[in-house]
Amino acid sequence: MVVIITIVSLLLSITSGSLRSFQEDNVRLDTKKQILNSLPGIELGEDAAATYAATIKEYNMLDAEGNVVKTLDPVADFDVKAEEGQFPMYVAEIDGETKYILPMNGAGLWGAIWGYMALNDDRNTVFGVFFNHAGETPGLGAEIVTEKFRNPFIGKELLKNGKFASIAIEKAGTKVEGRDQVDAISGGTITSKGVEAMLSSSLVNYENFLTAPAAIVVEEVADSVIVEPVIEGGN
Repeated sequence: MVVIITIVSLLLSITSGSLRSFQEDNVRLDTKKQILNSLPGIELGEDAAATYAATIKEYNMLDAEGNVVKTLDPVADFDVKAEEGQFPMYVAEIDGETKYILPMNGAGLWGAIWGYMALNDDRNTVFGVFFNHAGETPGLGAEIVTEKFRNPFIGKELLKNGKFASIAIEKAGTKVEGRDQVDAISGGTITSKGVEAMLSSSLVNYENFLTAPAAIVVEEVADSVIVEPVIEGGN
């Protein structure tokens, strides 16, 4: 019996070791898919890794002031964790337009929730959002993954009067002053409020990046002067 148990344990150990690299690759690919899912209209196709490489152009770490302090390879190093005081940001290009993707982490009713929010190049308007969870209730809190919950975020603004305000998630019919809002999930109030708290606590770290003022760049062209606004603080 001891010999049989030893042999079986050895075989299981070998099998687990041989599959570990495949498991890690699958986890990495799933993360890339989640990042892409924050971008409406992106078709993952049969090769999501290739779609990711063609879409995500930068992976940067920002400091609390909104400055890029580290630039990483968006393909090879996309899952490198941020150091203390640094905040990760992916930069995508969609039809020639820049989108900023900000990771988020929080807590739902039964466990961790997380997601990615994509912003237009104005650093304010939501282009798309993706949420996921570890164990929310099917049909209730787990509905945060559905397009029905996610789509109303599109077009909402994070800034009000030049300051970070985040987005409120409230019961249908409830009005909140000073913030854009979306409807909470019916029967999933705690998870919905968890998402609201996640938005606020995660995105406030990017406040200086989001609210960076426009600088004026003067370009002389053939005896005329062209004045163009350029956003400072991130790139």
